[in-house]
Amino acid sequence: MKTPGVAEGAPTPGCDPRERLAQLPEGPGVYRLLDAQGTVLYVGKAKNLKRRVASYFSRALNQRLLVMVGQVADIEVTVTRGEGEALLLESNLIKSLKPRFNVLLRDDKSYPFIRLSTQDAFPRLAFYRGPRKGPGRFFGPYPSAWAVRETLQLLQRLFPVRQCEDSFYRTRSRACLQYQIKRCTGPCVGLVSEAVYAQDVAHTTKFLEGRTDEVITELGVAMERAAAALEFERAAVLRDQVATLRRIQERQYVSGEGGDLDIIGCALEGGQCCVQVFFIRGGRNLGNKAFFPLAPADTQEGALLAGFLTQFYADKEVPGELICSAEPDDLDLLEAALAEHAGHRVQIRSRVRAERARWLEMARGNAAVALRSRLGSQAGYSLRLTALQEALALPDLPTRMECFDISHTMGERTVASCVVFDDAGPRKSDYRRFNIEGITPGDDYAAMHQALTRRYTRVQQGEYPVPDLVFIDGGRGQLGAVAGALQELGLGTLTLVGVAKGPDRRPGTEQLWLLGQGTPVILPADSPALHLIAQIRDEAHRFAITGHRSRRAKARTASVLEEIGGIGPKRRQQLLQAFGGMRGLTSAGVEDIARVAGISRDLAQRVHDSFHPDAPAP
Repeated sequence: MKTPGVAEGAPTPGCDPRERLAQLPEGPGVYRLLDAQGTVLYVGKAKNLKRRVASYFSRALNQRLLVMVGQVADIEVTVTRGEGEALLLESNLIKSLKPRFNVLLRDDKSYPFIRLSTQDAFPRLAFYRGPRKGPGRFFGPYPSAWAVRETLQLLQRLFPVRQCEDSFYRTRSRACLQYQIKRCTGPCVGLVSEAVYAQDVAHTTKFLEGRTDEVITELGVAMERAAAALEFERAAVLRDQVATLRRIQERQYVSGEGGDLDIIGCALEGGQCCVQVFFIRGGRNLGNKAFFPLAPADTQEGALLAGFLTQFYADKEVPGELICSAEPDDLDLLEAALAEHAGHRVQIRSRVRAERARWLEMARGNAAVALRSRLGSQAGYSLRLTALQEALALPDLPTRMECFDISHTMGERTVASCVVFDDAGPRKSDYRRFNIEGITPGDDYAAMHQALTRRYTRVQQGEYPVPDLVFIDGGRGQLGAVAGALQELGLGTLTLVGVAKGPDRRPGTEQLWLLGQGTPVILPADSPALHLIAQIRDEAHRFAITGHRSRRAKARTASVLEEIGGIGPKRRQQLLQAFGGMRGLTSAGVEDIARVAGISRDLAQRVHDSFHPDAPAP
């Protein structure tokens, strides 16, 4: 049996997002707007996905949305069972994807928790982000930092467990303002006993565990006792606590499931297939991903899932349970192999009921939506390829295209990129970058000559196929430079196209220069061929810029520390780890640097001075 390959879903190059509108479902869910490079621009929720997404293209928009919609090249959706589920999933995706146009939550680094320092006599309740190690109990994760802080504020009003820093708590000689406004019971100065404080801690713990009914019952009993004892003020406080609890309790889970599991749904149509994987961790839906395995047309679902699971989990953490839309072939063998890889038992199930059956149906539905969308997009991509063939008068339909671009900053750390597109879209496994050396800084012609020489020397050696079409970001000058390189390699018959910006440098006004022609080819702004060329050129530009920035940042990071006497590779690594990178080290004080193991006070001063040469001497 041929094992199907796994390829992650990606936006089809040159796709007009309006073509996707007819394919979108009308139910509730979450949508993602992507740019030409597949980067998520915006994540939103909708009661009716089709109507909501269509509204971006059929009504007047403000300036921010106009800028965003102008960059949209593709649309992805996740169908959910209701708006509440869509809301939580939207929050999770915004935190993990950090879309540019979801400004409010883009700075979140990881899921936040609430930590209770149970090792203390008077435990502290606090916001926490990071690995769940060390003493104490952790509650969450929460969809955002705002949700944690709101919950902490509400808990402070409900159960006055201290939230102050330990350093502040240990140095108090009198109660702080929080005690005065009844947000704390003053454990720092002995105004509350451990037994009474422990009751508030117990109620807080039960509330955070989701045992709200139990807390409400206990508070209700206490309220009745207080009223019977004519402690009406106390009874009123307890009454308000109960009312608040009923309003603010909101589960962080999208289903009744607990623990970790993956739900895998399959769809096969038109000789192609899609596998949707939903990742459930701690009972929370952390999102889903579409994959499009490469498999023979007659592959059955069981064989497809067996091949997919084997490859997908080869380098990933395997949860204890996998729920599949069909039973994979060789089930026992597959479970044993995954269990050995994971170091724990792995159970694969396909016959499920109740909540799990609904999850599985959602995964199947999303796989079908993604596959229909991909099939429609591929048809559009084929039309663009045909338009490109006609526009450039090519004898055959191009099945492999390569594009080169150069990126540098004032000639520093020049990087050339080569991206590859075939008849199915971008072929990212064949992308390559070239660090350009030995040229006059800023000489783009020499950089392009070197990049093509290095690339097509390997093509001649049989490492890569010969392309049908080669695009160069630039005009006649760059075209002449690369033509010379190809002539030297005996590849002068390759079709070269220079993609130059128009006179006003606006998208849609590009000029196409062909070798040997004195005038450029100018296509209409709405030409499908031009859209495809711009997509390929922009991808090469993105790939070059990211490579250059990475190289420049690495060089600058290394150069500053390497020039300091007494800082070798080991100490350099210790410093960067201690401060979380170069930014943290740059802003650190001398005393902070000196606390790192192996760094003396004098050495710390030299490190500090290297970043702050204009600072006054101590």
